[in-house]
Amino acid sequence: MDWIFGIHAVQSILKTSPQRVRELRIVRARQDARLQKLLNLADQHGVAIQWSTAQNLDALVEGRHQGVAALCKEGETYNESYLANLVEKQGQNGFFLMLDGVTDPHNLGACLRSAEGAGVQAVIVPKNNSVGLTSVVSKVASGAAETIPLVVVTNLARTLKDLQAKGVWAVGTTGEAEKTIYDIDLKGPIVMVMGSEGTGMRQLVTSQCDFLAKLPMAGKVSSLNVSVAAGVCLFEAVRQRS
Repeated sequence: MDWIFGIHAVQSILKTSPQRVRELRIVRARQDARLQKLLNLADQHGVAIQWSTAQNLDALVEGRHQGVAALCKEGETYNESYLANLVEKQGQNGFFLMLDGVTDPHNLGACLRSAEGAGVQAVIVPKNNSVGLTSVVSKVASGAAETIPLVVVTNLARTLKDLQAKGVWAVGTTGEAEKTIYDIDLKGPIVMVMGSEGTGMRQLVTSQCDFLAKLPMAGKVSSLNVSVAAGVCLFEAVRQRS
């Protein structure tokens, strides 16, 4: 169980996974159109409301709750079998994001949001050395955590091999690459691989990629936040695939 908070995050869960909600607390003093939509959803799905105070919610969650918090079962994740079936189904339209070692929930949430907006069909993370679907992830993802599949695999390098065997090209991102992301053909079935901040992709994962690409940095900083870099790369793929 985990507390999901914020109007958008709670509303998304009530829309897509109301069965996860075990308790819904709302600050009585808040009355507006956005809250009314949430109340209507709760009533539609038979979710009982407990009126609360702002101080009570402040003690429950760390962050801006906007007067709304829901105690929820942990979000559903998927496995290698699900991914294999999804790859077969998508065929030439396959579009995936793999994150190697992203442990910050804010970064994972932002990556999920960008991936969902770009039309990515699944985000792939390792079982170890990765954050799960926490309340912060759901809050930052602004609903994307409930709509895009998060696939948890045992071994990223082996998963890349399996994807490549099914015709998916692996595009890794690293500052040491010779080509930029704009030089790579991203129109076919691809999995974009992003590493963690600081260490980047692990060597075994890097060596398994078909192509390596970087972002051209015009300023003095050497790299971007992983979620920002993921957004830039994914939407370059969207541009090409359009």
